[in-house]
Amino acid sequence: MSEDKELEMLKQKKIKELMKRIENQNKQINPKDILLTRLVDRGDEVLKIAETHYPKETEHIVNQLIQLIKDGKINNSISGGELLSVFKNAGLRITVPTSISVSKDGKMTSLSDKLKGKKE
Repeated sequence: MSEDKELEMLKQKKIKELMKRIENQNKQINPKDILLTRLVDRGDEVLKIAETHYPKETEHIVNQLIQLIKDGKINNSISGGELLSVFKNAGLRITVPTSISVSKDGKMTSLSDKLKGKKE
């Protein structure tokens, strides 16, 4: 019987240690990382630009998106275009720099440079 009690005490101790580990892991997860894992197609770039221009508003929107992900209402990935439309629907004007490149003979040149070259 004494072996059973010792075994039971060891089990309880091990369970407590595992519970503490799980709690520590949950505390270490940054909520923003949840959102960053879902962003695709320049989504992270859109988020950085939004944080630069509108830090308070972006934080509120990010928290709402994280909550929707946790609740299971957003199951798919979020593209940069979708995130940009979320910010625009919230009234935030965010511009993402874009450029079009053309490949010719293995060299990449911007479309504007290529068009300028034809005019001259």
